[in-house]
Amino acid sequence: MKRETDLYPPLKAWFEARGAEVKAEIGAADLVAVGLGDDPVVVEMKLRFSLALYHQALDRLRMTPLVYIAVVRPEGARARRMLSENGAMCRRLGLGLLTVRARDRLVECHLEPGAPLPRASKARRRKLEAEFARRVGDPNEGGATRHGLVTGYRQDALRCAAYLAEYGPSRGAAVKRDTGVPVATRIMADNHYGWFQRVRPGTYELTEAGRRGLADWDGALPG
Repeated sequence: MKRETDLYPPLKAWFEARGAEVKAEIGAADLVAVGLGDDPVVVEMKLRFSLALYHQALDRLRMTPLVYIAVVRPEGARARRMLSENGAMCRRLGLGLLTVRARDRLVECHLEPGAPLPRASKARRRKLEAEFARRVGDPNEGGATRHGLVTGYRQDALRCAAYLAEYGPSRGAAVKRDTGVPVATRIMADNHYGWFQRVRPGTYELTEAGRRGLADWDGALPG
């Protein structure tokens, strides 16, 4: 499919198979279907997802609550993610989502217009609040640092690394007590960043990567 108009014949046939009367380019709408209920259906078509497509669809909601966006079905490694993310966007906006498969013109309905909003996830909210509470200061300033984002976990790892840099090989219990990091031993044992090395059971020292990490992340901890 090379043109937006290539989507129209399969979409028209799909709605007609459901008993609708369909016409193209009615006013500002790409496709209008009537006869499926009290409200007309409007479909806005684009070859791919875009901000302009969403803008147009939202404008059509002023005409009718039954608005779909329709695109050529994505293919490739990112296809599933694109459908999932744009499906979530449509759900939030109250839009329906249709795709047309390029190889055989198959129309698929992924979401009906006006679908209910998903309920907020309590687990995700708790995770958000926990990370906010764990983070010390505001080291990211709304964006990534040179080496990435400063998370609460990274700040805890930096505290452990700074302690080992000052005091040398230390037991996890001592690092926990003196840094105030309750999971110090776990962080050093997991060694997610390659900063720590176990020298004997329960005792860890800083690696060269850890020393570089302290230099790279200088300023990630306030004070």
